[in-house]
Amino acid sequence: MILRFLSLASGSSGNCYYLGTPDYGILIDAGIGIRSIRKILRDRDIPFEKIVSVLITHDHADHIKTVGCLGEKWNIPVYATEKVHKGIEKSRYVEETLYGSRRIIEKEVPFMIRDFHITPFEVPHDSSDNVGYYIEYGPHRFTIATDVGHITDTVSHYLCLANHLIIESNYDEEMLRFGSYPVFLKERVSSPTGHLSNREAAEFLATHYTPELKDIWLCHLSRENNHPELAFKTIDIRLFQEGIRVGKDVNLVALKRTTPSEVYVFE
Repeated sequence: MILRFLSLASGSSGNCYYLGTPDYGILIDAGIGIRSIRKILRDRDIPFEKIVSVLITHDHADHIKTVGCLGEKWNIPVYATEKVHKGIEKSRYVEETLYGSRRIIEKEVPFMIRDFHITPFEVPHDSSDNVGYYIEYGPHRFTIATDVGHITDTVSHYLCLANHLIIESNYDEEMLRFGSYPVFLKERVSSPTGHLSNREAAEFLATHYTPELKDIWLCHLSRENNHPELAFKTIDIRLFQEGIRVGKDVNLVALKRTTPSEVYVFE
């Protein structure tokens, strides 16, 4: 049951992730250009033609830029809640309207894509709607939660099920406080429907870690209010305080905003 994971991009400029088997794969969000998606996959020997679906978390531009092209030009089914699909329809960043490729999902109603058993779940954010995804494939349990205003009981439940986890670590609180953002934007980012800080992610991970958790990727880092090294260090130190050793007890990676990651392979 080989599973491959790749971050094509992770940040406010665009988000896109790949999860696949040797026979097929899916994209989670499509916030970068189609040429970039095809090139990154080709450079990593992942045939674009094996993409069988796209899962959308929410309708902000950095998550849906290419969804129309993927759905209508390439006939790849696009899965999202009804509210997210309505947001995509209204978005000025999506040129093609989704017709035959549109697939509507409901929160906490599981569905199948080939061998992937997928459960969307509620994530608080100031979009039309927002979900995370919990994906089961054989022994692998994969959860992604991005653009997380705060960790609710529902979010916590699905994060704790994962042995491979993508969790938002968007901003450093001091950098945001003393940075160049106007006050209204600082308040939006740090609000319960904004984004998750390094400290909040670190505290959750340190207090909810179990030995079943093997991999953590920190996603959606802010360009202005964070650095990959700072996000990594914040989580690393907090885990160490609980006796959890990065590199031995759990793998930790801070994903870069515009640079693709390596391909992670799990058997």
